[in-house]
This record gives sequence, C-alpha cells and structure tokens, in this order.
Amino acid sequence: MTPQPPPEPRNADGETRRVGVEIEFAGLPPHRTAELVQTLFGGDIEVLSPHRLKVVGGRWGDFGIELDTQYAHPDQEVMAAEDAIDSEWERMRRDFHARTRELIGDMVTGLVPTEIVCPPVPWDELDELDALFEALRQHGAKGSDASLLYGFGLHLNPEVPSLEVESLLAYLRAYMLSAAWLREQIHVDITREVLPHANPFPRAYALKILDPDYAPDLETLIADYLADNPTRNRELDMLPLFAHLAPDFPHELLQNRLVKARPTFHYRLPNAQLSEPGWGAVTEWNRWLEVERLAATPETLAERSAQFLARHRPSAPRRLLIRLRRWISTR
Repeated sequence: MTPQPPPEPRNADGETRRVGVEIEFAGLPPHRTAELVQTLFGGDIEVLSPHRLKVVGGRWGDFGIELDTQYAHPDQEVMAAEDAIDSEWERMRRDFHARTRELIGDMVTGLVPTEIVCPPVPWDELDELDALFEALRQHGAKGSDASLLYGFGLHLNPEVPSLEVESLLAYLRAYMLSAAWLREQIHVDITREVLPHANPFPRAYALKILDPDYAPDLETLIADYLADNPTRNRELDMLPLFAHLAPDFPHELLQNRLVKARPTFHYRLPNAQLSEPGWGAVTEWNRWLEVERLAATPETLAERSAQFLARHRPSAPRRLLIRLRRWISTR
C-alpha cells in the first residue's frame, strides 16, 4: 500500500513532514524485537535495562523497544538520586532496586505488551516502515484482536504543518467532525473502547470549538482544552504539542514526564491489527488524511461545523434553561 500525500506535505520550515509511529503487541519479547528491528533497518542494539533497549544509528534514527509498564524498568529518578551518594549502602539499594524491577519484568513478560517507538519517518517513506509490521506478523506478534485481554493500539504522531493557532484549531475542528467516521473505518476493538486509553472528546468541548465565533489565542486554546480534557487519554491527544508550544504553561499535565513535548499531533485511536495481512502504518496514515483534507478546506469545514452545531447544540430556550440552572446552583 502506498502512502497518500497530505494536502500540506511540508512543515513550517519547508521540510517533508515526518510521522512518528508507536505499536503495542504481545508474543515477542523486547530482545527478540530489537534483533528484528536491527535486521530490517540496521543500527546497533543498546541494552538500557533488561527489558528496555534501543536500536541506534539505523534507518531514520533510533528505535525504542521495551515492555510497556514502568514497573519493569529502573526508576531513573531513584537511580540518579542514589548516584549522588557514593556509599556501599546506597550501591546495595540501587542494585536491589534494579534487580527487583528486572524480576517484575520477567514475571509480566507475555502479560503486558512490548512497545516499539519508531523514529520520525518522512510520510512518503511509511510504506518502507511497513516491512516491520509484516515481520512482526511472521514472527508471532499478536495484536488487538488476538485476545479480549489485548487493548493494544497503534499511535501516529504526524508532524504539524504549521504552529499557527488558526491551523491547530482547524485540525481540531476537522478531527471532531471526522471522529465518528474514523471509528467506523477502524472498528475500534471492544477492549480498547472499554479501557480509557483513547476516549472520545466530550460533546461540550466539540460544541465550544466548532462555534464560528470561537477564535482563541494559543493560551486560551490550551486552557480551554485542559478544562474539558484534563487527561492524556483522548483519541487525539494534544498535550505533547501544547507542551512543545508552551513549556511554561501552568498545568500539571503539561509538566508530566509521560508527556513528551514535540511538534506533532498524538493520534491514539487505531487498533494494532497485526492479524490483518497488509495492515500497517500506511493504512492508518491514509485514514488520518480524512482529517487533514477537511482541515485544508475552510469552506467545507465551516459548512460541516454548522451542520454539527445544528444537530447537537441545544435550542435557544434549552440553553437559557441550562444557564438559569447553573445560576441557581451558584446561589
């Protein structure tokens, strides 16, 4: 399958936009996965801890491979703090901590997924990355539909074409209007629907940002998003992008170490469909482009926004009643 071109193929610096890809699966431990990545894309394997590895210096950059649970890996803050005190007791503590985390990793291997975090890949080379998904299938990796216990996903991190607020708002609006279609196309796995990893946006937030009079600056856009979405678990997670754009914004979520600041959207909705021949990053990229095409056509975006508001916004009397109830509740 060939990756289709986005309406805006280059970033704000005129370079080809890149896409980060993350995939979760069972059936293949991190060491074996790292060897597979090395075989496909070159580079050297670095063992950071028993269940966390990197393949460095290969095609496109570094691949991260690990068991997807923090409890299988040494806590870096603990290890750094112990490094500052050079005593036999602290070295014993450090060794005990590392060995305990290694044991936990050994015990949960096969129960928690292995995760690959790929380096950013130019959008027009995503079909070459798909060799990884075919290799995972051939070597026994299991995706979302292999078990009711597997809520595994594939995440895309498309680089934004522009950092201007108007552009970001257009993409957010386009996503709100495309989300139902994407869910139908993907057939989101029932386990992933139940788990809170890729929840839909609340209706109130959609109504807010689709209003034609909504024209926020960056600070207001971020504040409004956080007020209605105080979580990392949205199908289109904007926190990494907002952390990149406003690193000093006063909200604990944007300071969370699990939020990796970067100039990308963090699209979390797709399943990990490893049992489906031909499925891979290109499949989900081509679906994602429904959002990009809508964001790039202002007239259509405004028309569909108006239709959404007409269907879902309360009538004027209903809005007045809601405001009256809120006023009474504050008295």
